[in-house]
Amino acid sequence: MSVLVFLHAHPDDESSGTSGTMAKAVAEGHRVVEIIATNGDHGTPPPAPKNGEPVLGVVEHRRLEAAAAAREIGIHRVEWLGYTDSGMTGWEQNSANRSFMGADVDEAAAKVAAILDQESADVLVGYDWHGNYGHPDHVKVHAVAHRAAELAATRPRLLETSMNRDEMRRRFEAAVAAGADPETLFDPEHPGDDGNGLGLPESELHWAVELDGELLAVKRRALGCHSSQEDVQNLLSLPQDQFEAAFGTEHYREAGRPDGMLREWPF
Repeated sequence: MSVLVFLHAHPDDESSGTSGTMAKAVAEGHRVVEIIATNGDHGTPPPAPKNGEPVLGVVEHRRLEAAAAAREIGIHRVEWLGYTDSGMTGWEQNSANRSFMGADVDEAAAKVAAILDQESADVLVGYDWHGNYGHPDHVKVHAVAHRAAELAATRPRLLETSMNRDEMRRRFEAAVAAGADPETLFDPEHPGDDGNGLGLPESELHWAVELDGELLAVKRRALGCHSSQEDVQNLLSLPQDQFEAAFGTEHYREAGRPDGMLREWPF
């Protein structure tokens, strides 16, 4: 058995990004730990409570949703670093007190490293160099994960979750060739929050974890736990074939490995 620790920026990132891998790891007997860097303060406010239910703020509600998703996936432990959601690039929240974007890398990494050592972690999973799409908190996860791996006594193996830009481009081009209006489609080359396209080119990826029907169902259920978040619910509105095309494979980069993406289980 190995201990796998996943560092995510916001509640719901685990469900959209790595929930299939996490669920497969749990099913194979590994211990899975999730660390959430921010409270998700700038997410969609929760719906009005029903009669007799307590009134919850965004942070409290999102913590409950994250706990429900963790149960769905089978995650053994969830820890929060407690930083404030930094918002997108250029928002005034970037410089807010306790924003993750403004956090000292060594301070945040020491918190992560302490958990890695408590767990005798074998693996740490962070994000690629630009956080998949340039969100400041995702970019910070990359830096913090790399520093935490250096600080931890366990010296865990470090992977970075990403997206396969070339595969997304192939789907985009196939849809256009089939007659779809490109203006209605999402172009993966379209500049994200940092001016780069989504994810990484396939040549820079090392692992492709393909999700079978049950793992994809777990992913849908985990996303469904974040019911207050409008962007997440938009994903769930996709027809099954489109959902499978978009979320049926989870990709990882691992520094130091030979070039070439393997469609294999990395653990």
